[in-house]
Amino acid sequence: MRILFVGDEAAFPTDLIELVSDMGPDWQVEVCPDASAAMVRAAAGPLDVVLSAPTLSDLPPATLLGQIRTLRPEASRIAVIESRGIPSARIIGLAHRFLPAPLAPEVVLEAVGSLEELRELLDNPALGQRIGRVEQLPPPPQLYLRLMSALEADDATSAADIARLVAADPAIAAKVLQLCNSAYFSSGRTITDLRTAVTRLGIATLRDLVLACEVFSLPGASTVDRAQLQQRALLASKLAKRMLPESCSELGATAALLADIGLLLPGVRDERHPRADGDERPGHAEAGAYLLGLWGLPMPIIEAVAFHRTPARSSTRSFWVTGAVHVAMALAGGEEPDEDYLARTGVLPRLAEWRDQASAMLDQATLVD
Repeated sequence: MRILFVGDEAAFPTDLIELVSDMGPDWQVEVCPDASAAMVRAAAGPLDVVLSAPTLSDLPPATLLGQIRTLRPEASRIAVIESRGIPSARIIGLAHRFLPAPLAPEVVLEAVGSLEELRELLDNPALGQRIGRVEQLPPPPQLYLRLMSALEADDATSAADIARLVAADPAIAAKVLQLCNSAYFSSGRTITDLRTAVTRLGIATLRDLVLACEVFSLPGASTVDRAQLQQRALLASKLAKRMLPESCSELGATAALLADIGLLLPGVRDERHPRADGDERPGHAEAGAYLLGLWGLPMPIIEAVAFHRTPARSSTRSFWVTGAVHVAMALAGGEEPDEDYLARTGVLPRLAEWRDQASAMLDQATLVD
């Protein structure tokens, strides 16, 4: 991993740089004091990760990241943000990930380590270059990430706390209430406020609804039927959650919700259709997984998204998150799961039960647009 820190000693202390450098011979660390030097370095040779300080002496960080996108589209771009600051719209559109200043060493190691895992998992340099060149790469779902941060920081986070977070974004709040009152979730009783939604549906379900609302509202390919995509994703999410033990059911639900996110990216191939001769575009499953990896989502979710159409390629040989997402997405989309794979993982006898569950959900209702 070729890692470039751009900023002064105040942003990236010497002991932090030394710690990252000492992680092993595969991590090659360089430091540039300002944007001008960083752009010269980027023009000179490949980079894998670029971290920009919150402020630079010569240019705005957004300008630097824009130049890095042009010079080294394959490089993952990380913006360090003042802990009390809010990223500008331009930074949000250019950075793949955001880290709070002052930087904790473990945060840097986790961020760079996860990007290394992502590259090893997908092993497709051309994919990184293609996604890196996208000028309007969807930004991370900010409300979902704030919810996750609140839940991880305090186990006692209340329904009222969650409701206040969601209510801060009126457009998302309205869409969440709309979905709560669809037949998939309402149980026949109208939900009129977010606190009731949290109490009745549970935090996990509301969190996934927020994620669905944010993801399927992202700017992206205009030819995609977003309502249909969202409907299939929510159905698959509920199915995948039922197929897994409680310890990993939430991972399965979130991965299924995001499995087709690659269809929102420009220049990708819809893997639900056969590849045409000469079509070199990346498939939407790997493209979506790459985007989620840049956002910093957990590796089991990334792997499940990457291989949900080809589960036998997964490094996990048992029926786990990837297998559940494969079956859930196939049934939600009217396709047949890979029965050879299900037989090898010992769950083929359960397929009839899962088919019945999917049919019951499809018959139950159609989500409101």
